Amino acid sequence: MFSKIIKDFFLKKIVSKKLLSYDLKLPTDKIISVGVIVDDKFFKEIEFLKTEIEHFGIAKENIKILVYKNITNKKEVDEGLFLTLKDVKINGEISKKEINDFISYPFDLLINYYEGNNPVLVLLSKTSKSSFKVGFVSVDKRVNDFIVDLHLNQYKEFVAELFKYLKILKKL
Repeated sequence: MFSKIIKDFFLKKIVSKKLLSYDLKLPTDKIISVGVIVDDKFFKEIEFLKTEIEHFGIAKENIKILVYKNITNKKEVDEGLFLTLKDVKINGEISKKEINDFISYPFDLLINYYEGNNPVLVLLSKTSKSSFKVGFVSVDKRVNDFIVDLHLNQYKEFVAELFKYLKILKKL
């Protein structure tokens, strides 16, 4: 418990330093690859979200989803890519190779599908090499390039609104 508080404190310091270097980037190319960071604590319909993104013309193999789990169950079998607080070191480094590969992949679009300012999720978002980041209004404004003002459970509306504006920006 105490180590979690210490780790959380240091992660917040690291994130606040990363947020100082904010610059708005607009994607220059069409959006082909999409990365999604999801907080499992607040949103469970991950496959529905993926299907909804596919509905707007993104190929299934070009969508990668990273799930942050607050608590993991040993009996639970995860087929996808996931991260816990244990996978993040006190200095902000990630110990899982798969997570580092996800962060370093240059997605055309990164969807930050979480609310609040969880330091682990903000750290993942800020260190990601994606060219365009989208998220919710409840997250710090310096994390995302484009913000949608909806609730997490409104995933159909979120994806529809996002792709509506991507079409206006001629990115699809």
